[in-house]
Amino acid sequence: MTTTESTDPADAGPPPDPNAVNVTINGQPFVARKGELVIQAAQRAGEYIPHFCYHDRMTPVGKCRMCLVEADGGRGPAVTVACMVPVSPDMKIDTESEMTKRMQEGVLELLLANHPLDCPVCDKGGECPLQDNAMSNGPGESRFVEEKRHFEKPLPISDLVFLDRERCILCDRCTRFADEVAGDALIHFTHRGNQTQILTFPDEPFASYFSGNTVQICPVGALTAKPYRFKARPWDLSQVESTCTTCSVGCRVVVQSSKDELLRLQGVDSDPVNWGWLCDRGRFNFEATNSELRLGTPAIKQGDQLMSTSWSVGLAKAAQLIKDAIATNGAGSVAVLGGARGTNEDAFAWAKLAADVIGTPHRYAQLRDGLAAEILDLPRATIDETAKAATIVLLGPDLKDELPVLYLRLRDAAEKKRSKILEFSPVDTGLTRNAWKSVRFRSGEQVTAVAEALADPAIGAQLASGPVVIVAGKANLAEQSGFQTDALAALLAAVPGAKVLPAFRRGNVVGALQLGLTPGAGGHTADGILQDAASGKLACLILLGSDPISDYPDTSLAQRALAGARSIIAIDTFVTASSQLADVVLPAAAYGEKSGTTTNLEGRVSTIAAKVNPTGTARPDWMIAAELAQLLGGDLGFSSVEEITAAIAAQVPAYAAATPAALAAARDGVLTDRPGTGTLPANGRVAAQPNGYAHRLVVTRKLYDGAVGTQLSPSLAGLAPGAGVHLHPLDLDRLGAAAGTPLRVSTTKGAVVLEARPDLGVPRGSALVEFNQTNVDIGELLDTDAEVHDVVIESIGGESR
Repeated sequence: MTTTESTDPADAGPPPDPNAVNVTINGQPFVARKGELVIQAAQRAGEYIPHFCYHDRMTPVGKCRMCLVEADGGRGPAVTVACMVPVSPDMKIDTESEMTKRMQEGVLELLLANHPLDCPVCDKGGECPLQDNAMSNGPGESRFVEEKRHFEKPLPISDLVFLDRERCILCDRCTRFADEVAGDALIHFTHRGNQTQILTFPDEPFASYFSGNTVQICPVGALTAKPYRFKARPWDLSQVESTCTTCSVGCRVVVQSSKDELLRLQGVDSDPVNWGWLCDRGRFNFEATNSELRLGTPAIKQGDQLMSTSWSVGLAKAAQLIKDAIATNGAGSVAVLGGARGTNEDAFAWAKLAADVIGTPHRYAQLRDGLAAEILDLPRATIDETAKAATIVLLGPDLKDELPVLYLRLRDAAEKKRSKILEFSPVDTGLTRNAWKSVRFRSGEQVTAVAEALADPAIGAQLASGPVVIVAGKANLAEQSGFQTDALAALLAAVPGAKVLPAFRRGNVVGALQLGLTPGAGGHTADGILQDAASGKLACLILLGSDPISDYPDTSLAQRALAGARSIIAIDTFVTASSQLADVVLPAAAYGEKSGTTTNLEGRVSTIAAKVNPTGTARPDWMIAAELAQLLGGDLGFSSVEEITAAIAAQVPAYAAATPAALAAARDGVLTDRPGTGTLPANGRVAAQPNGYAHRLVVTRKLYDGAVGTQLSPSLAGLAPGAGVHLHPLDLDRLGAAAGTPLRVSTTKGAVVLEARPDLGVPRGSALVEFNQTNVDIGELLDTDAEVHDVVIESIGGESR
């Protein structure tokens, strides 16, 4: 009898994985990946290799030598730097050998030779990798008896970060982050030998938007954060995972508190979103939650003053104002403006109150600083898809100032050569130096700029080379959104299959818009709501965490609207320029004081956790809506935040997957259903040319501005740069003005005086001004009805230009 081998391919089993590398780690076989570092393979195998300089999100440099292990690649055991050497076939790795132990003890002994005994007073004490490794892998005692190094301490290297140089172990983490990740190479090694130290450049502070990340990743207490310094020890803190709502990126964070006070936010490595990074505003503006100026009790207007009252009186007064408005002028005389500050549950409850109980179609979550809600119906990209696209088209604001961690993700994509960035912008942005091509246009001429770019064969070839994602948002507060929308429509028509990542600014604006804070039939957006109020058509204006006087681009319209509304109800965490004019102010729970969910710009729903008790008797927005509904004769049908989360999943098709159970199990959140069936009409509008003397105005936002949350966070309050007029140096020369010269900038609406700031990133004929700064109200120049704004600039005492 003879046998033959089967030649059927199906019997051969799956082909071997070409990327698999068989190794042995501490005597156990393990399948590593081709190109994987020894330290990474060991980590996946559950074997910890101590380290200081290595970080998953940065290039390995092998500086600290703490990760030395024994490894045999076929020529016998050898000392191996685990963070620098990739695995090889049949490699035998020993992280527990006697030789490994002696090497690690020796490295720690050298590191501790000059390290000060600051543990009793060091902020890192109790969560310090150097402490932990010294205990687990260090020698029992030191042979060094010489005097340790001494430096002046602490050294404030920025408004937020202090440096204790004698604690530094020169691991290169902070400098690599500043250079590789943030692109702000403002901190580096200086001096040589025993005097080698980390410092900033002379007269240049560590003025990075991301400096707090260096504090978090520092493996010792060399870098400490001013807001947390000497505030608590790790064992004093309790913590919970949450989501930052400072902007719409939705970074995952750990919120830490002690004695019912928020003390620190730390970044969590959410792979699809923030990679562990936070911007400094998102990291430190929790201080406003602790402010003594927080609203803790309801208040009603008596004469010209807001006087504290009880919840029963405040709610009854608010309900009566709404009832009176409906009875006298109908439900359409009530409007709800705002809602992007809160949770999804807050937005859902207020949308149901407005639509089902009050019956008004006038409700909107934006204040004219984003594109229309219709872009949420377009084929939408995730942050990961954007950072992996062959071409990233930027048609929006300066991401570094408005969506900082998205800026880091896209900068990484360009630096690592995964993507090419094609930028359309009226002025230079934070990503200009990383862009493959930058196209400048005068405000209102986006459509022309896009058409000319698409005619370029090189750009056409690049757009056809692979996936394209368009990051679309409002880049200029001094123009109508239609110009940007038309340019987006032209790009989508020219690049079939392109996806859109909406660059909305406000924290939960996507959730608020998707869950009902958008106009109903015949309803108005913010422009129409404020115009109705200004003309006396609104009997009751409800400000849901919004401050139009400070935050709406047309200050005159906002002021006239609040003067023209017959009654105003404000739900807010602070008394603002707008809420101080209200008839009733109801205190809302702030970030860290309430739980729920939020939706980021890619449609990812993630959880928000309550960590401390609300200030005074402040309540979550959804609870205020539910109680008002009952006083108005309705019932929203829920009594807890969990019930609202479940109701959203049951009633809103796009949120069907975001059930409470799914959210509890998904650490990185749950993506909403994004069918992307919408289209944009292409109107192709182009603004008229300015006259020969005028400059076309560009108004943008900075990360730090006059926002209440920033100004009431002591560590951030002084960081707003103040508004100035940025002009090309040749335009300044034509004016006969030097840097710092006061210039009068005027439109048909008004005039302000700003200092001249020469800026090569501003094209000739354009003028850039920052919005919502503390030194001047730029909104006085802006007109809601104007398509674009042309400004006349005069040197004080000179002639117009």
